[in-house]
Amino acid sequence: MTDTPVSGPVPDRVFAPARQEAESAATGLSTPQTDDPAYSLAFQDMDFLLREDLRPVRFQLELLKTSLIMEEAHIGSTFVFYGSARIPEPAKAQALLAMASDEKSKRIAESLVAKAHWYDVARELAGLVSNFPRDGHGQRHFVVCSGGGPSIMEAANRGAADVHADSIGLNIVLPHEQAPNPYVTPSLSTQFHYFALRKMHFLLKARALAVFPGGFGTFDELFELLTLIQTGKIAPIPVLLYGREFWDRVVDFQALVDEGVVSERDLGIFTYVDTAAEGWATVQRFYRERAEKGGDY
Repeated sequence: MTDTPVSGPVPDRVFAPARQEAESAATGLSTPQTDDPAYSLAFQDMDFLLREDLRPVRFQLELLKTSLIMEEAHIGSTFVFYGSARIPEPAKAQALLAMASDEKSKRIAESLVAKAHWYDVARELAGLVSNFPRDGHGQRHFVVCSGGGPSIMEAANRGAADVHADSIGLNIVLPHEQAPNPYVTPSLSTQFHYFALRKMHFLLKARALAVFPGGFGTFDELFELLTLIQTGKIAPIPVLLYGREFWDRVVDFQALVDEGVVSERDLGIFTYVDTAAEGWATVQRFYRERAEKGGDY
C-alpha cells in the first residue's frame, strides 16, 4: 500500500483562536448562570486575574509581554540609561531657579542648574549609539532603553528620536501619575506593576549602561547591576558612571575597599566618563577587545 498525497494544504489549527472564543462568549445570553461571574472565561475575568493567588501568573504575564514585544521588534540588545527624574534640560532648570522663592528652593535649583548639562550629554550619547547598524540576522543592537519618564530618561529617548531611531520606555505604575515622555516609540512603550520585573527587563538585553546622577531609584538600579556583575550572575558589560564629582561625593567607593567589604578589582566594574563621545568610545573599546578574544554581543 502506497501513501496517497494529500490534496490541498493541511490546516494550521483546528481549535478556534482565543480571540474568537472570547468574542463568542461575550454575545447576548442572559440567564442566572451566564450573568454570574463564575461563568466568565478565566482570561476575561479581571476579578479572578487580580486575586492574591494569581500573583505568580501576573509575574509570568508581565515578564512575557515585554519579552514578546522586544522579540517581535527584532531588538537584539539595548543601551540602558539610568538617571534622575528631577534633572531638567538646561532651559527648564534656569526657569526653576528664576521661580525660587526662598533660600532652600534657590539652593536646590542652583544644584539642578549645575547638573542640567547631563540632560544634553545623555541626549547626545543616545543619538550616537542609535546609529549602530543591524546585524546579519536583522537584529537591532544598542537600542536606547530608559525608564520612560522625564528628565534624564526623556533625554535618552529624545536623543534617539533626533536621529529617527526607535527607543524603548519601561514605565512603572506609581501612586502619582507618570505618563511616558513623548519621545518613546509608542510600540516600545511598556508599563509595569512590579518593580522587580521592570528591573529584570532593563538588564535582560542590556549590553551597555550609562548611569547619570540620580536618587534612590538610580542607586537601586545601579547597585543591583554592580552586584550581579560582582557575583558573576551576569557577564561584565560596560557600565558608564557620568559625573565623577557627583559619584565621589555621594558614594565613597574607595572606602568600601578600605573597609574590606568589596575587592579592589570590583571598582573596575564601572568607568567614570564625562562626555558622550568618551562614553561611546569606552563601549566600542570594550567590545573591540572582546571580539579580539573571540566573543560577540
